[in-house]
Amino acid sequence: MKKKIKYSDEKIGKVEVVKDFLPKPEDLVFKEDTVKVTLNLSRASIEFFKEVARKHGSQYQKVIRSLLDNYTSHYSE
Repeated sequence: MKKKIKYSDEKIGKVEVVKDFLPKPEDLVFKEDTVKVTLNLSRASIEFFKEVARKHGSQYQKVIRSLLDNYTSHYSE
């Protein structure tokens, strides 16, 4: 059960202003070094990745790329 927040008009105490430390939006977008390949996959695999991508608002190619990147980084030690 979610606890409901109750707001009041009381003082909150000493406040410290924190300098903005987040990067600019254009610094968050970077182009990965990629290589285009042709790959034959089963229809069932593609349907699976398309469904996962649809649920998360992504593209199935990105889901497959992420899976492969995670796999290779795990075994590249």
